[in-house]
Order: sequence, then C-alpha cells, then structure tokens
Amino acid sequence: MINSVCIFGDSVAKGVIYDAVKNKYSLLKESFANIVQQKQRILISNYAKFGSTISTGSSILGRHLNELQQYDYILLEFGGNDCDYDWSLVSENPYLPHICNTPIRQFREEYLTLVRRILQNGGTPVLLNLPPIDAKRYFHWISRGLNAQNILNFLIEIETIYNWQGLYSSVVDEIAEEEKIPMIDIRSAFLKNNDYREYLCEDGIHPNKKGHLLISKAIEEKAF
Repeated sequence: MINSVCIFGDSVAKGVIYDAVKNKYSLLKESFANIVQQKQRILISNYAKFGSTISTGSSILGRHLNELQQYDYILLEFGGNDCDYDWSLVSENPYLPHICNTPIRQFREEYLTLVRRILQNGGTPVLLNLPPIDAKRYFHWISRGLNAQNILNFLIEIETIYNWQGLYSSVVDEIAEEEKIPMIDIRSAFLKNNDYREYLCEDGIHPNKKGHLLISKAIEEKAF
C-alpha cells in the first residue's frame, strides 16, 4: 500500500495551466497530483516549480534529501523547460548557433545524477516522460510579439519543435531502462487518443484539465 509520495518537476507536475478566460497561467485544482491524492487517499508533497529545469529541480531536491526515505516514491518530471530556447534571441538572429536551456547530453547526465542521488539517500524514484506538444499551437505562442519568420528560419519547419521535445522524452525513457527504475509513460497516454491536442492548453504545451485527468489515470494504472 502506498502512503506517501513527493514530486519534483516543472509546471506540468505543479498543475499549471493556461486559463484562456482569464488570459493568464494559474494552478489547476484538479491537477493530476491532486486527483491521485484525493482518489487514493495518500499524502503528496509537491515540490514542483513553474519554469524548472533539471538543474533547478536538483537544487530543490537537495533541500529535501533528509526527507526522501519517508516517502514510498519520488516522482520526477523534467524536460519541458530544458529543451526550450530563448525565443526572443532566436527571433533577433536565427542564424546564430543558439543553445537550448539544457543541451541534451547535459540533460541526460544531470538527470542520471539526480536519480542516483535519490537512490543513495534511500528514496525510490519514478520517472514521468513528457506529454507531447502541439507544434503549431506552440509555435504561434512563442512567436507572439516576435519575428515569426525568423523563428521559422531557425527551426526550418514547425514540426522541429515536436521532434526536439520528443528527444528529451526519449532520454527519460532510456534513463528509466538503464537504471531499472519505474517509468510512467504519460506520453503514450496522450498519443493513443485520436486527437491528443484536445488535452492541451491554448499554448500547445501545458496539459489542460482533461490532460491532467489523463495523466492521473496513467499513474493510477501503473502504481496503484
């Protein structure tokens, strides 16, 4: 029986959605973490933070190392911000060699270090891979107020965003297999639907209310 879980991750794990009515980001009461907590009656400590990269998450986890043994599982969800670029800089000059927030080799190394750090401190990590993004919707989102053509010149084609983000999700899959630790495939939970875009917010990257319900079901099927 699972009694307690803690979460480290970014805005997806935190339950952040884009509220189109209020025209701003806000916390969803029916986030996947809250749904699982209420349905399964377990304690969930959510240390996820909006905008977190794997480096940020590692720093946050470092402040909670002494707590890890008290949880049955440590849920990790990173990658969405790591693969992102400074689109304003890309817009200014698309022909420079821009580097994303966390280059993929560094992402893999830091994620492995984080996982092993949890294991060494008596915790049991569980990885979540990345929900897919809607490349077209996300492209229009990041291009607001910027030179969209320059950004497209950098990308070559809009679907590059989807493929690039997918590589980071694949790294998470590989780490789970390499370290022989559980991984919850939330990406497939989205993609097996006829139109996974229905489960994403207007920005094309954050799961909406339906998306969080989808994630909660994937977690429950795997862990409970």
